[in-house]
Amino acid sequence: MTAPSGGELRRSLGTFDAVVIGLGSMIGAGIFAALGPAARAAGSGLLLGLALAAVVAYCNATSSARLAARYPASGGTYVYGQRRLGEFWGYLAGWGFVVGKTASCAAMALTVGAYVWPAQAHAVAVAAVVVLTAVNYAGVQKSAWLTRVIVALVLAVLVALIAAAFGSRRAGFDPLPAGGTAGGVVQAAGLLFFAFAGYARIATLGEEVRDPARTIPRAIPLALTIALAVYALVAVATLSVLGPTRLAQSAAPLVETARAAGAGGLVPVVQAGAAVAAVGSLLALILGVSRTTLAMARDHHLPHPLAAVHPRTRVPHRAEVLIGVVVAVLAATTDLRDAIGFSSFAVLIYYAVANASAFTLGRDEGRPPRVIPVIGLLGCVLLAFAMPRWSVLSGVAVLGVGAAAYALRRIMSRIALRRNGSAP
Repeated sequence: MTAPSGGELRRSLGTFDAVVIGLGSMIGAGIFAALGPAARAAGSGLLLGLALAAVVAYCNATSSARLAARYPASGGTYVYGQRRLGEFWGYLAGWGFVVGKTASCAAMALTVGAYVWPAQAHAVAVAAVVVLTAVNYAGVQKSAWLTRVIVALVLAVLVALIAAAFGSRRAGFDPLPAGGTAGGVVQAAGLLFFAFAGYARIATLGEEVRDPARTIPRAIPLALTIALAVYALVAVATLSVLGPTRLAQSAAPLVETARAAGAGGLVPVVQAGAAVAAVGSLLALILGVSRTTLAMARDHHLPHPLAAVHPRTRVPHRAEVLIGVVVAVLAATTDLRDAIGFSSFAVLIYYAVANASAFTLGRDEGRPPRVIPVIGLLGCVLLAFAMPRWSVLSGVAVLGVGAAAYALRRIMSRIALRRNGSAP
């Protein structure tokens, strides 16, 4: 394999590694945290919300996979939007991804702290950010190896919990009572989408996978299918043991499911699994956000020094460090529970741009069936604006700030051109 040149990343990941990185992002803290809020929104309509989230996620994954095969570069939808829709839409997608996922990083770090040492949650969160930033700094292969271990542990915990729930005398498999409004089901789908969104990390690693035109379209659907199967089993298990009302009131539904199923010995295991899952999510999130930051810095939409690639480890080390510092500060100073809703809004807009980009592909460019990006685009917009009001307002405000910064940069560039006498 040819050694990468100075500004390129090393292609060292195969299909298995890419699937594991996607699973590390999806089968993470979201499944431990999202079920309760989603049940509060949808009641016994939780499974309908999960199904709706899965449909939208499938459309997004298909569109993203086709685009990633066409444009195998770091940055994901930031790159696709620029190439297919124009510079502004790519920039807006990249801005939403970086800001929204930076908030998600802090939320995942705080989840680690809450499970490991609740009395010192902020300190543990900062320590987790420092350690995982160092792991990513050391190289993507080391990140992929650690993610494999984390995914294996979390899957083992979830399988044990599912088996205990289905084997419990408390498990009831009678039809669930009708409940939840249509709006509640849609909002639950938006909240549960937070737990599905990890496959984006596969697309952002376009410069670090071998044979990306084949690897990425295989890895994204595989990771999504595995995550959906696990989520559906966990949702049915928790509903069968706790019921929709008790599930909606639970702050830690999987821990409570273990207790209610008579598997008290699993409680500390599930708690540890939640912490490990949050670590896995945080590791993959830092990896993905830094790659989009790299792509935006290359195009001068973020400070260009952030585009530097370390000569030995072949990672965007300055972007890694900056993201790590920002996340550590947020984890030390803020409570970001509401950031899940904000992050979901921003990421749904990101995928709306991805679906619009996929719609413009020609037949000879690997275009998916037209209905897929259409359903994906409409679904993303619907779920985004069904989120809680604070999440929608804050998300619109942050996207507005990004759009204003883009416009200001364009104006300043034109002024500079005129001063140099080279304006058209």
